[in-house]
Amino acid sequence: MAQDHAGDDDVTAEAATTEAVTADRRHAAVWPQPVLDLLARDPRRPVFEDGDRVVDAGEMRDAVARVVAGLRAAGVGPGVGVALDLGVSPEAFAATVAAFTVGARVCGMPPGLAPEQRTDVLARAHVAVVVDEARLAWLLASPPASSVVAAGQPADVARITWTSGTSGRPKGCVQTYASMSAAWAPYPEQWPPAVAALAPRLDRYLVFGSLSSHVMLEYAVLTLSAGGVLVAARPPGFPDAIVRHRATASVITVGRLHQLVRAQREDPADLSTLRALLVSGSPLAPARLTEALDVLGPVVFHGYGQTETGMIAMVAPEEMLAAPAVLATVGRPPACVDVRERDGELWVRTPAQASGYWGDPRETAGVFADGWVRTRDLGHVDADGYVHLEGRARDVVIVDAQLVHAGAVERVLELDPAVAEAYVAARPDDLTGEAVHAWVVAAHGQVPDAAALRDRVAATLGTVAVPQTVTLVDHVPLAPSGKPDKSALPEPVVTA
Repeated sequence: MAQDHAGDDDVTAEAATTEAVTADRRHAAVWPQPVLDLLARDPRRPVFEDGDRVVDAGEMRDAVARVVAGLRAAGVGPGVGVALDLGVSPEAFAATVAAFTVGARVCGMPPGLAPEQRTDVLARAHVAVVVDEARLAWLLASPPASSVVAAGQPADVARITWTSGTSGRPKGCVQTYASMSAAWAPYPEQWPPAVAALAPRLDRYLVFGSLSSHVMLEYAVLTLSAGGVLVAARPPGFPDAIVRHRATASVITVGRLHQLVRAQREDPADLSTLRALLVSGSPLAPARLTEALDVLGPVVFHGYGQTETGMIAMVAPEEMLAAPAVLATVGRPPACVDVRERDGELWVRTPAQASGYWGDPRETAGVFADGWVRTRDLGHVDADGYVHLEGRARDVVIVDAQLVHAGAVERVLELDPAVAEAYVAARPDDLTGEAVHAWVVAAHGQVPDAAALRDRVAATLGTVAVPQTVTLVDHVPLAPSGKPDKSALPEPVVTA
């Protein structure tokens, strides 16, 4: 299928620049050939556990071959858009690998999209086939393809990872097949030191949410490469899933880590199998990181990464315990990652980074330049190579590892006739890491209805963007520059 869509040329040009920078880091095998080879290597090896079902590598490869055959019969091949609207299961993993195998342009549907956002994403991504649970069952009924070899073309778009839509319109982060093929996860000889320390702990890696998640899929591939098993988390909550599935590792958001630490203090569960928790979303304050290591033991891996870049830095628990000063950092970048400070902001370059934003040349130009990615995070790299984060250059709230753009929420609140001005800011939260809070100035003679305002945000931007509190103020404090000073807003009153 031809890709002659307006706005895509900018992404393609940026992809060419990125590919030139990472040419010496590429592997001969096009993604996902390393995963296909791994499944073929030991057919009897267990690779996915879902309840009482244990799927071995041979069965998984057969499922991939069936979905490959079904997708080809539906006319899906290199450059054709495929949306994956699936949860976590062995079949969903097979469908994910199969979609990449045929060389499709794969996009996962993020949870919580409003109906109009979902329609918009499918249209903008030029999706030809949506694979949901019903379509997947039909694909799996196909006879297995006789040839299962990665067909992606290096310069083609392999994946569009969509944001949650809390900026008002979901943004699609683009990776080419060349970029995904340059990832280190399937290659033990290229694992950075912190990842090499993590890999032996991935015997039973809990998988939840969606395999379309950049983080979830990356560590799933790492787990298989390390000889571990993917375990569907049912139920998905902590600590129950760890105990029930005898899990050794999982990804965890900052908010859920706080909850787990609190639960272990109040009513300890048997977490003796747990060996690694990968903190995702926002960085941990040193005091909270110290507390987590004290309560949970040496299992917390702290790091830093973005959808646009993949992993930027990571630090293992043993290193933090040996050198307490490291607790104030997010670790050191591996040798294949470059980090520079420009005007107080961090810019990075990684082998598997994205090339731009789908159909959005303006946003692409603001973040991707000359093979580098502007993180929009403030920070520096110290003399020992450790990365320190010091704030954000953009007005966002990170709720359960999802970005919520304050400006988008403010614009929705100001659509209410009772609101003259609206201001949104982050506050720390033990449940979600950070929470959205709003302050509103009433229009003359009006009384804003907090519940109605929250409903308006939920309907437009999704539930993740809903303010936890809505505080009525007479005016917003001003900084010396005359601009609104959100840091001087009164503390919100959070009720049960």
